[in-house]
Amino acid sequence: MFHKPEMMDALSDYASARYVIFGVPFDGTSSYRSGSRWAPDAMRKASANFETYNAYFDVDYEDLMIHDAGNLEHYSTVDQTLEELTLAVEPIVADGKIPIMLGGEHSLTLPCVKACARYSDEKIGFVVLDAHFDLREEYGGVKYNHACVSKHVLNEVTDRYVTIGVRSGPKEEWVFARENNIRYYTPDDVRKKGIRKVLEEIIDYLGCSKIYLSLDMDALDPAYAPGLGTPEPFGLSDIEVREVIHRLAPMCVGFDIVEIAPEYDNGQSALLGTKLLREFIAAHAASERQH
Repeated sequence: MFHKPEMMDALSDYASARYVIFGVPFDGTSSYRSGSRWAPDAMRKASANFETYNAYFDVDYEDLMIHDAGNLEHYSTVDQTLEELTLAVEPIVADGKIPIMLGGEHSLTLPCVKACARYSDEKIGFVVLDAHFDLREEYGGVKYNHACVSKHVLNEVTDRYVTIGVRSGPKEEWVFARENNIRYYTPDDVRKKGIRKVLEEIIDYLGCSKIYLSLDMDALDPAYAPGLGTPEPFGLSDIEVREVIHRLAPMCVGFDIVEIAPEYDNGQSALLGTKLLREFIAAHAASERQH
């Protein structure tokens, strides 16, 4: 089902792993710039750049139980790919491991959230960093389009939902969000309140101890990550996103990074995405060490 494990410092076998990384090189519904199918291997390549030691958390990745399961063999249609992804990720969660998905496009998040919710002993929250609301029922005639993922999470998984970094969407999505009391924070909200205050509000609002965190890299300003499927100016900074990951990772039962299109830059988006992935693992591992 998987092939080509290559991520640096992913030295564990599956059986002993705490963190299971897997790529899903699928971008079949991409609407502006396709190419996120190349991101999982671009991130693996970028991982060779980093030292094994994280000084902030006093964590050495070589000491952690990280397994790279390789890339999922996907189908040409999104429906078939999501079905195959469900079959692949559910056993990872059932085995008590933390799934970390490297997209691909954002539609791929839904099966991962569903699997984490299914095997949780309590209702989970969903936090997504994204430039776009993704609250459409369908887009381009495709229900499970990348532009609809948040709507399907709300409909099919959990109403404990927050989005950070949103700054784009048709008027009806903004109206829908306001009328349905959907909690969202624009980058301007983050700059006005400060990211730490925003995170305090989010944790209080969700009222749960387990969350799934999804990072659509277009939440970041294109100055930090230009190689994206749908870049949107006036976004979050790399430090703000790192703060979100540091604060929320200890609560996370799953994580993904999606929508890097590495052909549109010289490697910096994949480099930043990989670094944020490593920050997630270090933050989660450090919190478990303290308990």
